[in-house]
Amino acid sequence: MCLRKPIVAALMVWGSMAPLHAAAAEKVLHATFNAPETGFDPAKISDVYSAAVIEHIYDPLLTFDYLARPVKVIPNVVTSMPTVSDGGKTYTFHLKKGIYFAPDPAFKGKKRELTAADYVYTIKRLSDPLVASPISDTFTGKLVGLDELVKKAGKGGLNYDTVVEGVKTLDRYTLQLRFKEPFPSLPYVLAGSWVEGQAREVIEAYGDNTNAHPVGTGPYMLSEWKPGNHMTLVRNPNFRQETFRYQAGSDALGRKIASQMNGKRYPQIDRIDISVIEEEQPTWLAFKSGELDVLSGNPSIPQPLIRQVLRLDPKDSTRAELRAELRDKGVQLSRSLEEGITFYAFNMQDPVVGGYGKDRIALRRAIAMAFDQSETIRDIRRGQALPVQYIIPPNVSGHNPDFRAAYPYNPALANALLDQFGYKIGADGYRNRPDGKPFTVDYLTGPTAIDKQWNEYWQKAFDRIKLRINFRVMQWNEQVKALRECKYGLAGGAWGADYPDGDDFMQLLYGPNTGGSNYACYQSSRYDSLYVKSRVLPDGPERNRLYDQMNKLVVADTPWVFSDIRYTNGVAQPWVRGFKVHPNFNAIWRFLDVQK
Repeated sequence: MCLRKPIVAALMVWGSMAPLHAAAAEKVLHATFNAPETGFDPAKISDVYSAAVIEHIYDPLLTFDYLARPVKVIPNVVTSMPTVSDGGKTYTFHLKKGIYFAPDPAFKGKKRELTAADYVYTIKRLSDPLVASPISDTFTGKLVGLDELVKKAGKGGLNYDTVVEGVKTLDRYTLQLRFKEPFPSLPYVLAGSWVEGQAREVIEAYGDNTNAHPVGTGPYMLSEWKPGNHMTLVRNPNFRQETFRYQAGSDALGRKIASQMNGKRYPQIDRIDISVIEEEQPTWLAFKSGELDVLSGNPSIPQPLIRQVLRLDPKDSTRAELRAELRDKGVQLSRSLEEGITFYAFNMQDPVVGGYGKDRIALRRAIAMAFDQSETIRDIRRGQALPVQYIIPPNVSGHNPDFRAAYPYNPALANALLDQFGYKIGADGYRNRPDGKPFTVDYLTGPTAIDKQWNEYWQKAFDRIKLRINFRVMQWNEQVKALRECKYGLAGGAWGADYPDGDDFMQLLYGPNTGGSNYACYQSSRYDSLYVKSRVLPDGPERNRLYDQMNKLVVADTPWVFSDIRYTNGVAQPWVRGFKVHPNFNAIWRFLDVQK
């Protein structure tokens, strides 16, 4: 099979790596997603695919150093890291001058400079009830005076002209944020993909269609979008003059990349073509034929094909290297344990699996104990994953390596638990509710081959404990809508670190985040109280003790079935320069070069 949109640049022959046609002067990078994007308005999206594009179009105040490990936050459009005062409650940022938005009709032919007011507008907009941002929790309830502005919002949304003490400009290039309580993780938050400089006149010009008209100050602009199929990014002609300036440190790969890229214009790529290929086999064939330049992140090496691409250590399958025939052709491998987790969320509002009574908790625990995670890590992940035992994954501050949160695989105990709480087996061989009525668990799933494979293992889990399950198939963007609206029973989820701090993960079960990142629609006053205390604390023993208590509450209520932490196995063609998997960027295309 070929890509859904033909690749028009020079193709490569796998055996020789020789171009079929003379390379064009324009540098083009071909990349792919394994699921469809949802749009490109930072305030309206929360999926990694859309965020990967947004990272290339917009500018956050801060960003991550591409090569530094552990990950380091550095200035982006500001002259230096923010000044912090008032006991960690006030942050002051000084923007660089001469940064301009990409050209757009909304600017009426004028060159539009980025100013501090654009970030005031962006931050307010995240909390606008009319926008209904899935990440509205980022600042709501935290900035001085913002909640009062939100409460006054009418049918027309926020009054953006109202001055708010917590988010204001001191002059054209100075932004000040004042919080009710210390916000130690703020620099990490501001380096992610969500708090981007947006121009008010652009948002107002495109109204309800802002997802299709992203206009930022970043290195690229969107030139073509066929939803769920193809996107093209081209250079922003107004992008500032920057060069690669890496400090490689002691890492051998980092030193190599620094020697390849330092002093070159940033970015090197002229055009980025992104196709959506949901199936694994066509993805790998496209890379193998040279139609794709890089597989990194979503997707990396398709897991069903791991053993064709990597040679796994027979004693430890988490240790791997490229097979010799690929390594000899110059294919590059960059791998790391993902700073992320996968899980299965129960909708705590669902009439079948939701609720906090002992019988519902017993039902969820039994389902968790009936699912054999060792099988899926072996057969689906091909050994390239570790079981989740704590909400915060390894390599992220706040992780506790000694905590065990996942219920062990134990079908016998699961059946005994259901018996104890009145889920009796009926004449048809399936269990009924304690009141004797039949029930079926609703399970959201996708249409791809890998989805079907996961469904087989879930069917086995439900068969072990004599429960009915209905696989409700829908596209990923439809699943996201169902998750946000709490209209499902059980669904798979994944969360990659926007930033390497435990707060980014513990907020996934914070009650007010229901409708956004709290996919389980979990409501626990005890959890929420501990979370509110934790988010004003810096990384350290005091916060870690709170995190342990929160994990214990989650084990007790069981809003999740803990799944696994994947290894990211990224590959790039021999002609790609600067390739290194990053744990927090959703895509690394702008840091690369192609020399065919």
